[in-house]
Amino acid sequence: MLPNGDSSNSKSKLTSTHDVLGRLVEWICSQLRDPTHPSCSVPTAIHCLSILLREAYVRTLFVQADGIKLLIPLISPASTQQSIQLLYETCLCIWLSSFYDAAVDYLSTTRVMPRLVEVVKGSTKEKVVRVVVMSFRNLLAKGAFAAQMIDLGLPQIVQNLKAQAWTDEDLLDALNQLEVGLKDNLKRLSSFDKYKQQVLLGHLDWSPMHKDPSFWRENINNFEENDFQILRVLMTIIDTSSDTTALAVACYDLSQFLQYHPSGRIVVADLKAKDRVMKLMNHENAEVRKNALLCVQRLFLGAKYASFLQA
Repeated sequence: MLPNGDSSNSKSKLTSTHDVLGRLVEWICSQLRDPTHPSCSVPTAIHCLSILLREAYVRTLFVQADGIKLLIPLISPASTQQSIQLLYETCLCIWLSSFYDAAVDYLSTTRVMPRLVEVVKGSTKEKVVRVVVMSFRNLLAKGAFAAQMIDLGLPQIVQNLKAQAWTDEDLLDALNQLEVGLKDNLKRLSSFDKYKQQVLLGHLDWSPMHKDPSFWRENINNFEENDFQILRVLMTIIDTSSDTTALAVACYDLSQFLQYHPSGRIVVADLKAKDRVMKLMNHENAEVRKNALLCVQRLFLGAKYASFLQA
């Protein structure tokens, strides 16, 4: 056979393989979006995907097909044998995706981390725990995942897991590596990094930093990052959250920004915060009302007089 013929034939086979894989990924995504069978479609699609994602080319196709987001709702604690298998294969897909940077970038915009943490806290199935812990290990060094893990209490969860009688060597190795990695990140993570993760995840509570004057004095300029991204997220929480603690803390933090930032009133006014916060002054929860009032008072008074107002 002629050399040119060999080359052409090889290229044709490669194209055909890629076409087949492309159609398979399309079918998998379609079944996850709109199952054609109420009980079989999703498990079958996930089973196929957990095999196909071992190929780097399929990971690319799956991300391009916007498939990552279809996995997230399937990550939740399971009890029946069938649901445990589906959960395991879904988490296996997450682990395989964690080797591909574009997939990791997409995962960072989802709530995959809180869901994985809930799974690993409640699962007794060794293979499920193993693949979730191995996913944590892969994601630890990428983006803001380390801060999320720490904020979600993963260091303590790892300690609890290590105290259990696992027999899987891969799981034990992954737990040890994850423990070391989390300790290293905990040492490096600044108080503002922790605060930023709380806000971006919407997990606001009355942790000490919120009422620590030194935190606000030392970090107030950090709030200017990314065109005051943190303030914008706080406003989104104020507009949309149904969590009374998150609403109260968001109003309080906004009032702290008004007190400590020299241009606080101008910045907050540009965000059209006054009317949005004033709506919460009639909230049914007393803590929300109190902190909404404090925020509005500081907005009207400005930094010069804001320090006279106590939370």
